[in-house]
Amino acid sequence: MISSYRWMIVALGGLMGCVAIGAMFSLAVFIGPISAATGWSRAGIASAMTLDFLVMGLAGFGWGMVSDRVGPRPVVLSGAILLGAGLWIASRATSPLMLQLGFGVLVGGACGAFIAPVVATVTGWFDTQRALAVSLVSAGMGMAPLTMSPLVAWLVSHYDWRTAMAAIAWLAWAVLIPVALLMRGAPAARAATPSAAPIAPGQAPPRVGPALRSVQFVVLGGTFFLCCAAHSGPLFHFVSYAIGCGLPIMAAVSVYSVEGLAGLGGRLLFGIAADRLGVKPVLIAGLLVQAVAIQGYLFASRQGEFYLLGVVFGTAYSGVMPLYAVLAREYFDQRIMGTVYGAAIMLSSLGMALGPVVGGWVFDTYHDYRWLYLGSTAVAVAAAAVACAFPPFNRAEPRAAVA
Repeated sequence: MISSYRWMIVALGGLMGCVAIGAMFSLAVFIGPISAATGWSRAGIASAMTLDFLVMGLAGFGWGMVSDRVGPRPVVLSGAILLGAGLWIASRATSPLMLQLGFGVLVGGACGAFIAPVVATVTGWFDTQRALAVSLVSAGMGMAPLTMSPLVAWLVSHYDWRTAMAAIAWLAWAVLIPVALLMRGAPAARAATPSAAPIAPGQAPPRVGPALRSVQFVVLGGTFFLCCAAHSGPLFHFVSYAIGCGLPIMAAVSVYSVEGLAGLGGRLLFGIAADRLGVKPVLIAGLLVQAVAIQGYLFASRQGEFYLLGVVFGTAYSGVMPLYAVLAREYFDQRIMGTVYGAAIMLSSLGMALGPVVGGWVFDTYHDYRWLYLGSTAVAVAAAAVACAFPPFNRAEPRAAVA
């Protein structure tokens, strides 16, 4: 029963991530209709997405701490209620500030409940095939642009944006609340690894402070931050860059979609490879491939070349993302996994928030994206270099915090 239900946890995590992240990224579809209907600036509307990333990172840390104490079910249930509320408030917005509060603060805060706590829970259910399990959850999140975005596009083409956003709010409640009630923390019986064993008499429980100051976390957080800072700019500005290189707008958008599709396969490919070859070498290899792909865009001129690079880039940047959770679980005790991984997610969100604004500044200053791609390549190489500093796993001792 336990063995079979752990895959149910994976399926639940992937579904919740798909709906929650899809709802957040639906703002890209709503921007045009909101601006046309209200006259608000697109910059003011889009700033809600920047808030989403920043608040999601901070909230993920907080939700992770709560999940370590009370378990995942109350956390994801609260996130489900908050997500629908944020979307509903945003659908009633009468000013950009109200939209930013609802969609930027509340939705971002809600989405934080579906990343670190869910992934931390999944890692606790698996002693083997852990990388594959986390990759499958991540693949569910990666399905969001392929499922939620088309649904939102259909809604806004048939109804006004307020009705469409309210419908997404009700959908979030209808799907996520029942699913959240099925979530369970890893049972105490899963004590096959030393870190999952009960606390022995006289043994202090793992402490968060020493864990966040440890070499393991510094390397983990630094690599995660640099990785996301490297690909966020090229991702956000890719369509504009490709159009500037001579691609028609529909071709540029199709390459962007290819990156997303390749990412689904990349998550599974890297997850299986990590289970067989080890997490650290697969992560470093993926980071180096990401750097090569980013650099390659500078030399692409034909549509076929962009498609090829889109496959490589999408596979690499998406494939490495689940591996950070697996590494966190290898180094740290499951009892503080939500907090530790939440802190890592917070750092990665800061990296993601940098790309759009830095890329915009580069283009406004130099009227060219070349320096963005050169700088992103350097940051990607730096991420691989930092990842080389991961210390070896100590299988003989519990993976508790290192003072």
